Amino acid sequence: MIEGTLVVDAVVHGYHSPPETYRHPAAGQVVEALYSGYHRVFSPRGDRRWQLDRERFERVDADVLGHALFAESQVDYAIYHDIPLYGMYEGGASPLWVGRDLRARYPGRVALFGGIWPHTPDPIGEVDRLVDEHGCVGLKFYPYDIYDGVGQSVRMDDREAVYPILEHAQKRGIRSVAVHKAVAMSGCPVSPFGVADVEDALVAFPGLNFQIVHGGFAFLEETALQLSYFPNASVVLESATAFLVNAPLRFAEILARLLMTGAHDRIIWATGCTALHPRPLIEAFHEFQLPQEMIDGYGLQPLTPKLKAAILGGNIARILDLKVTPFERGELAEPWTAKAVTA
Repeated sequence: MIEGTLVVDAVVHGYHSPPETYRHPAAGQVVEALYSGYHRVFSPRGDRRWQLDRERFERVDADVLGHALFAESQVDYAIYHDIPLYGMYEGGASPLWVGRDLRARYPGRVALFGGIWPHTPDPIGEVDRLVDEHGCVGLKFYPYDIYDGVGQSVRMDDREAVYPILEHAQKRGIRSVAVHKAVAMSGCPVSPFGVADVEDALVAFPGLNFQIVHGGFAFLEETALQLSYFPNASVVLESATAFLVNAPLRFAEILARLLMTGAHDRIIWATGCTALHPRPLIEAFHEFQLPQEMIDGYGLQPLTPKLKAAILGGNIARILDLKVTPFERGELAEPWTAKAVTA
């Protein structure tokens, strides 16, 4: 909570993907790009406190993640996302077991989105396992992976591979599915990370909320149009929020375009912790205002405390029917001060 406003981080990750988990050479390239080209680039410039060392970055567990969220920042509730890159990494890039450990340590403060890869032998059974055995409240789709050396893509408009999964998920009480978009992986094709394939699924499953994760980081105009036309589309600001500290004008451009759709109730806060530390982003957004020329030129209203509260936690709490209460903590701890993770 920051000055009376509840904070829900709608996407957090445990990047437990050291070299011994690699199943394809591209896996190391992706980790290197995430660490050197994202974590180090978007962490606050000139302040190394916010940069996690490489050893712990690729071996994140519930100690590191939970301490960053609930001891070092103002997060009240977190939604852990499995990353279903099961072809490139043994167990995936953000294994579900880290999220389960996190939930066990912070009961009532963590929800799980389980990864699903449609091209496995029994994806319908996997939905049941995610719900029954792991208590997942949502599914996480990824648009590209490499299995046995061959790149494979997933399209959300695939009526044979994806639609049966979505139908079964609804029967099992799943309210929302998250789809990784906009941020492509180093060394992999960019086109699968576009958003066009989501549209038919939005039409076919009006009872499901589709979270476009990383929405606006790329394909901003297409994402905004989907937010305008489809009431079951929402945009998760993970990666867009990365611009807040070092490139606030770029964040303003993204947020302004999304706000122009009028879908203020479907814009969702996320930091992707541990890709970045959540605290400087939360504090920057709490103080953030759109430039006056943007307000005047686009016909927007200033960011009110009510609107910020909706984005920071109210919207996702409503969409997932979460019961979020303040997390009682004392003075915030210094960043990345959980015990070191051993190899």
